[in-house]
Amino acid sequence: MSRPPSQAWAGSFPLSLRVFSSPWGALLVACLSISGLATAGAEEYQDRFVWVFGWGLGRDGDVDEVNRVLQSAAENGCNGAVVSFGLDSLCKRPPEYFRRLEAIQETCRRLNLELIPAVFSVGYGGGILSHNRYLAEGLPVKEALFVTQGDRALPEPDPPVEVANGGFEDFSGNRFRGYNFHDQPGEVSFADTQVFHGGQAALRMENFGSNPHGHGRVMQEVAVHPYRCYRVTCWVKTEQLTPRGGFRIQVLAGDRTLAPLEFGLPETADWTKCTFIFNSLRFDRVRLYAGVWGGRGGRFWLDDWSIEEIGPLNVLRRPGTPVTVKAEDGTLYEEGKDYLPLEDPAYSPYRVDRDAPALRLTENSRIRSGQRLRVSWYHSQKIHESQITVCMGEPELYEIFDHEAALLAKYVQPKKVLLNMDEIRMGGTCEACRGRDMAELLGECVRRQVESLRRYNPGVEVYIWSDMFDPNHNAHGDYYLVEGDFTGSWKHVPKDVIMAVWGGKPRPESLEFFADQGFRMLIACYYDADDLEDVEGWMREARDLPGIRGFMYTPWTKRYDLLPQFGRLISGRGD
Repeated sequence: MSRPPSQAWAGSFPLSLRVFSSPWGALLVACLSISGLATAGAEEYQDRFVWVFGWGLGRDGDVDEVNRVLQSAAENGCNGAVVSFGLDSLCKRPPEYFRRLEAIQETCRRLNLELIPAVFSVGYGGGILSHNRYLAEGLPVKEALFVTQGDRALPEPDPPVEVANGGFEDFSGNRFRGYNFHDQPGEVSFADTQVFHGGQAALRMENFGSNPHGHGRVMQEVAVHPYRCYRVTCWVKTEQLTPRGGFRIQVLAGDRTLAPLEFGLPETADWTKCTFIFNSLRFDRVRLYAGVWGGRGGRFWLDDWSIEEIGPLNVLRRPGTPVTVKAEDGTLYEEGKDYLPLEDPAYSPYRVDRDAPALRLTENSRIRSGQRLRVSWYHSQKIHESQITVCMGEPELYEIFDHEAALLAKYVQPKKVLLNMDEIRMGGTCEACRGRDMAELLGECVRRQVESLRRYNPGVEVYIWSDMFDPNHNAHGDYYLVEGDFTGSWKHVPKDVIMAVWGGKPRPESLEFFADQGFRMLIACYYDADDLEDVEGWMREARDLPGIRGFMYTPWTKRYDLLPQFGRLISGRGD
């Protein structure tokens, strides 16, 4: 739905109002309509930004590369650079980092570009986790079975689990025993006795075009115990497999995806071990999938597929993720008195192909050798390629925000800040946030971030990625591993934050939603396309809406070749 600018926004459009009220206004509108795009003038779009992403200022070469982007942006009408340099972990930075940061600040001053920090990510918590790695959101393991052996207790599978025929050795023709299905035996899926990793055979999949959806998948349903941690391993070989990175392993239960991961395998690669963990949550059966969805060409092999229950790998230690140890009769044991603190000395959510730590007993422990114990803890879990989500309910998080906001004001003094509060794919599962209204918790987190920023930098304008506040994007229930619902999150954030609406194809419903809610908007578009067609589409959709502050050139792969054309487009300079 199109609407004229409201009175609140009338001051943002002095040039267009003067032109359209002139005798030539109707002719100008007609000419612009013929081209399909009413390009706004520089006075109309006050925000003309570039997203500078992928540099951490860890080397001097970063400064030269960033400066080249800044120079191109300034020469082509941009007036702001939104930078993600790890500026929410300034207390961890060495002196050379600040030297490089000052060099980039000087470039921005010389070019009249505003430097806009992007900080405080919760969905991608690297900056926050550098302060305390245990602030990761925790998934619960409840009463896992341990059996003591001497001065330690080791986990016991309860009950044992396995992938039946995981080595693909048992087959008849091209059909494999033990699997609920594999796509089109003899057309897409084949028993291969010439290429294999272990044993004498492997599953090969190819000819994806013979499937109406391009699928080449195998699936087996496996019984598991609720609220336990499992590790899945398989070996994969690819040969000219397209699309690149198309191979996936999925763990589905009910309508939930328990391990939303991307492995990024090359198009052609020798046997590669894929290993990951997942939490069974409330489910007692899961569906293990491996293969490609929408495959276009090439082939892959799968072999030596396994699943196992594991112990306290990447166990979290913070107030919201307690560890409990008790006997099967309910006797509760005490940390420090009966057992040593349960910690993972090799903690790394990115390395799960290793042994979990044992539970070690104290010298005077009440726990007897051979005793069966029930142990509960929380663990972190990676999703997608590298995402670790932070718990929004743990009080220490807000101490870090406040501490880093003070340092940001000291070293950068920004007039504008972007909050990296996008794609929060976990939450509501540890004791610090379980049972919370996730929409309210998210809004509270943002409000406290804004308060910290303005405590040390009064008057700073705050932008925020829009997806977690957009019911047409990610503000809804059943979102990845979140226990709870983000619906209504937009009601709990300050109305003066500016929504950075992002994505590829134009979403007019998102723009209209935020306009109706009274939010101002920055449109973050482009996303590594080969042309600016989608950018022009966003501009058309935004033309008659109130509150549009401007546009940001937003690549994710350091692709800045179209930045000059983009800058000229949004600043009204033409080609």
